[in-house]
Amino acid sequence: MKTSTIALIVLVIVAAVGLTQAAFTVDQTERAIVLQLGRPVGDTALEPGLHFKIPLVQNVVFFDSRILDFDAKPEEITTTDKKYMNVDSYTKWRIFDPLTFYTKVRTVQGAQARLDDIVRSQLRVAVGRYTLIEVVSHKRQEIMTAVTKRASELLHPYGIEVLDVRIKRTDLPPENARAIFGRMKAERERQAKQYRSEGREVSAKIIAEADKERSIILADAEKESEIIRGDGDAQATKIYADALGRAPEFYEFTRSLDAYRKSFGSNSRFIMTPNSQFLQHMQ
Repeated sequence: MKTSTIALIVLVIVAAVGLTQAAFTVDQTERAIVLQLGRPVGDTALEPGLHFKIPLVQNVVFFDSRILDFDAKPEEITTTDKKYMNVDSYTKWRIFDPLTFYTKVRTVQGAQARLDDIVRSQLRVAVGRYTLIEVVSHKRQEIMTAVTKRASELLHPYGIEVLDVRIKRTDLPPENARAIFGRMKAERERQAKQYRSEGREVSAKIIAEADKERSIILADAEKESEIIRGDGDAQATKIYADALGRAPEFYEFTRSLDAYRKSFGSNSRFIMTPNSQFLQHMQ
């Protein structure tokens, strides 16, 4: 009786250990495949939940089903206008078919190596279609969309889905940056000289036009003043003539007074005969 009890206890312990070794849980963020002697068992991956395997014969490999990041090292790429630029990118990807993934690339490290090769090559192809100015200004989104689509197509047979490829940063190599800066400086100086010469030309035109208008205005004013002066002289002559015709004696008298006023000063001396015509109004 005692021996049978011990055997029962041993049997229960062995069964518990076997059940512990056979049962396993797949998390919500994971997918799993069962391997038997290194080969996958079944045609599909295991979904989240409780599952069982044969202890000591089968083992389980887990794969993350969430979106993963791959940050590639910056790479020097040539644009279509023969300019070199350092492109720093990253990739969003996930394992959509764990069974195919395990068969083709085995591990995440192997998948990242394949991602690195394909994404880099597609970036070189896409960036090589555009000029440096287009890449850094308005063609970046188009490049990223094309690379994402093509990389996803190439990695689909490996059980990998590429969700997004993004260019984080685009820099010029130091020697290119200095050369481009020199060209930009020369171009700005050329434009500045052109603007200054155009400004001087416009300034000369404005000054010439102003001088022309000034000469015309002065000439017109001089002409107008001569006309007004002539009209005034004519009116004065007419008035004098009318006055002389109406009262010749009075006109002669006023004119003589004007002559006296202008001729006689404090030290003026005259030697004249008593019958002088000039002094007739003084007698």
